[in-house]
Amino acid sequence: MLLAEDDRAIRHALERALTLEGYAVTAVADGVEALAQAHRTPPDVLVLDVMMPGIDGLQVCRVLRAEGDRTPILMLTALVETADRIAGLDAGADDYVVKPFDVEEVFARLRALLRRTAPLNGDASGANSGGSTGGSDPARDVQTPGRQVEAAGLRMDLQARRAWRGTRELELTRTEFELLELLVRNAGIVLDHSTIYDRIWGYDFGPGSKNLAVYVGYLRRKLDERGAPQLIHTVRGVGYVLRED
Repeated sequence: MLLAEDDRAIRHALERALTLEGYAVTAVADGVEALAQAHRTPPDVLVLDVMMPGIDGLQVCRVLRAEGDRTPILMLTALVETADRIAGLDAGADDYVVKPFDVEEVFARLRALLRRTAPLNGDASGANSGGSTGGSDPARDVQTPGRQVEAAGLRMDLQARRAWRGTRELELTRTEFELLELLVRNAGIVLDHSTIYDRIWGYDFGPGSKNLAVYVGYLRRKLDERGAPQLIHTVRGVGYVLRED
């Protein structure tokens, strides 16, 4: 794991906590060092502070994504506005944690990111490691092997990690791809918030979290087309459903 955080106290505290949790951590103080280290020894996951001097976390993320690096990235940010979070997703981040954070939340989000990368490396054992409940049954097959899934004019190549609406290819982050796959596999079925959190993040962040709403909003921006029907619908008080109407 590569950790980039310019605040020395936070960097050292998080490095200690992650090490005690069993992670092999390389900690650096700025974006320049982060890029150099990522190129020298590619990590399994990156934890990047957004606000760093010189090259900030968003720039690090953009550079790595432009190079084709799909390593999962968790952003640490003190910026709480939705627009700021969207900027991180637009840069290619997979998830974010808002400061001040509970270290257990960082652990949970990292576990979820690493679980989602396991099938890509030929290890499907982690796909269901978060467990499941009766409420998650509609989405149990989200990790079912299969090259392509289609619904509502969307087509997804699961092995190549590519998706299209009609003939237009969609540029999706890892989390956006996983969320869209879940919705496509369960087209026409209303998925509640808890089910989506369980299947995508492996952890329910509770009714106060805006994490899911931010990702759904950003995914809509990439899917929607002028004159075409909206595909992701909100079922107020319940969750979301993919359908073309």
